[in-house]
Amino acid sequence: MAAGAAATTSTISVEQDQFTCSVCLEVLRDPVTIPCGHSYCLSCIEDYWSRVKPQKAPQYSCPQCRLEFKPRPLLNRNTVLGDLVEKFLQSGGQEQPADERLRGGRGHGVVVAPKIHNESGVVREKLCPQHQRPVRSYCRADHQGVCSRCLKGQHKNHDTVRLADERVAQQKKLQEASLKCTQNIKDVEKELRYVVRYIKHATEAAEEESDRVFSKLLRAIEKQRCDVQEAIRGRERAALAQTEQLLEKLERETAEVRRSEAELEKLCRSDDHLHFLQKCKALHFPSKRVQMPNTDTFPYLMYKTMRGGLAELRDGLDESLQREFDRISDKVVSLKETSVPNEKTKVTIDAHILYDSEPKTREEFLHYYQDLTLDPNTANPYLSLSEGHRAATTRSEAQPYPEHPERFSSWAQVLCRAGMAGRCYWEVAWAGKGGASVGVCYRSMSRSGGGSDSKLGHNAKSWSLDCSDAACTFRHNKQSLSVAAPCGNRIGVYLDFRAGVLSFYNVSEGMLLLHGAHASFSQPVFPGFWVGL
Repeated sequence: MAAGAAATTSTISVEQDQFTCSVCLEVLRDPVTIPCGHSYCLSCIEDYWSRVKPQKAPQYSCPQCRLEFKPRPLLNRNTVLGDLVEKFLQSGGQEQPADERLRGGRGHGVVVAPKIHNESGVVREKLCPQHQRPVRSYCRADHQGVCSRCLKGQHKNHDTVRLADERVAQQKKLQEASLKCTQNIKDVEKELRYVVRYIKHATEAAEEESDRVFSKLLRAIEKQRCDVQEAIRGRERAALAQTEQLLEKLERETAEVRRSEAELEKLCRSDDHLHFLQKCKALHFPSKRVQMPNTDTFPYLMYKTMRGGLAELRDGLDESLQREFDRISDKVVSLKETSVPNEKTKVTIDAHILYDSEPKTREEFLHYYQDLTLDPNTANPYLSLSEGHRAATTRSEAQPYPEHPERFSSWAQVLCRAGMAGRCYWEVAWAGKGGASVGVCYRSMSRSGGGSDSKLGHNAKSWSLDCSDAACTFRHNKQSLSVAAPCGNRIGVYLDFRAGVLSFYNVSEGMLLLHGAHASFSQPVFPGFWVGL
């Protein structure tokens, strides 16, 4: 009997969750079992169902599995379960093991009360300091754990939930907040890494443009230097020509004097005085001295004139350069001030609003308008540039362009001087039966050969819109897409480097989107054009 009683006590200890009411969270009192199989205190289930909202057809459900009953079930005491509960209470009501979790239907588990460890390592529930009963509920109004008596006393009508449910809800909330925060950090990191790439690309484009401008300036200065040297050499040639004319005149006079001297010597040997007197009158010995050029004044005047002019040029150039450098520096400083917030400015980073929305109207697009200048070093020999390198025309005869490694050798194409990054917009007008292609490409796109590697839109480094009176086609990496809408004779191109957007518009009549391409641009792109014959 003793062994059997011990075995029974052990079983009750393991299965003691069956003796807990999931409504009051205490040991069952007058247990009843409803049709779904779950058991509750008689007073608890009756009170639960009494709170059902009055309707034409009231619905009664199980607090755990939510199974609905129609009509309201009759409640009778479960005598077997009641006897087990009595035996459990008589045995002293042993505590649950620390790792035990009670089970419930449809995610509504029976609450596991908070537990503490005593010195012997046995887990004990936390008790209410006022009522000395297990804390199994949580009051959201007072933000504290409460027992069953607290629920019927000072926390009555408060917003209370089971402790485990509140823990699950708060844990889920914090986990979601953690995930959202982590995602926001990742988004901001992605944006900042893009900013780094964008700054590098923009700096590279600015350096290339400054190199181009200064190279052009140096070439202009070199040309002026050559012109000045040519002017000095011209003055030299003029002075030398004048001196040489005087030398030639002097040589002629010298020859005449020698003839006269020979004739005089011949007359001097004659004894006929009358003959001498008659002939000597024809002899001519000029007494007037040849006016010599002022060899001291000329170099001085030339040096003084050139020095004065060059000094004025130097001073004017220094003043102009300093003025332009100051203007550029002011722009850089203003850009830095607008891009870097001061210490008093609060900055809130939101990955979803780090970038403005895409422009819609032509007026909004024109905020990003860029002037284009064609690069003659890239122009195919059969392209003729005009209007200050802002227009290109295909010719039947090759133009006298110098050799250059960036020149297109086969296709009638030309690129612009400056690369594009950030948000940019430009417009292109085309005409002619041969059509035209409007696009962009990386600077590293091939320039030689007649294959697809050097044709706009026919490789992975370029994108183009082929325009003609009969058709309109978008091309990229040897793939083409026909555009149903007419392209018109004026094309607007919008580039959002950061978002990877390249859009073509027919701006002849409003802003008609022809095609929008998406790409991950890895470096600045250069506007380029192919011109049909």
